[in-house]
Amino acid sequence: MQSPFSLTGKRALITGGSKGLGKAMARAFALHGADIAICSRNAAELESALEEILAGTHRRGVWEVADLSKREAVEPLLREVETALGGIDILVNNAGSNAPQEIDQIDDETWDRLLELNLSSCMALSRGVVPGMKERGWGRIIHISSVMGLASTAGRSLYSATKAALIGMTRAMALDLGPHGNITVNSIAPGPFLTDLPMSFFSEEARAAIATRTALGRWGNPEELAGPALLLASDAGSYITGSTLVVDGGATIRTMR
Repeated sequence: MQSPFSLTGKRALITGGSKGLGKAMARAFALHGADIAICSRNAAELESALEEILAGTHRRGVWEVADLSKREAVEPLLREVETALGGIDILVNNAGSNAPQEIDQIDDETWDRLLELNLSSCMALSRGVVPGMKERGWGRIIHISSVMGLASTAGRSLYSATKAALIGMTRAMALDLGPHGNITVNSIAPGPFLTDLPMSFFSEEARAAIATRTALGRWGNPEELAGPALLLASDAGSYITGSTLVVDGGATIRTMR
């Protein structure tokens, strides 16, 4: 009897899949039977990451260089992945970035670049894979939002705006696609995870302070997002759609003192 978490026969595209959360999710999908496509902007990182993701799984895989802050990168990416794998059953919109700036310091170039990367690429990629999902009557779209889409802090206007918008888009897309078979759309809102992005702009003292704000008293490891993503990507989560799953070690449950 096949496990409801099995992804055997499925094909997954994970953006930003060369490291961190994207790589961890891709590895979990491969271990559970999916063929894998990953993309990012760095060819050397992609080649090395795909080797690690597929190790011992006997699954197929492909990597593609794509700068998703440019809309014109979406169509060639989808075309190459679909040619290599035969289609895309699971899309994880994980690529994203942050540029902490207070509202009166944000310049138009930064705003436009991150809006395209964090939000518009998710729309364009989803739009591109949906026809195939409708034809097959099965599909999973997972947007990687953030707890910063639910709460925020100073200097995060741009990042919070894009991540909150992803949550809203998740709900609307779920209503669009629900009538077309077993197609679900969900988002995950990670809290503090030990990945390159937060490590690049938080000092050691700041990281320690953030850890104390979680119920578990620590940062998450990327592999701890693999289980939630697998649930939403598989038939185990077939009755979950339009939802945002918060995975933050209890960072957002504290009341004000």
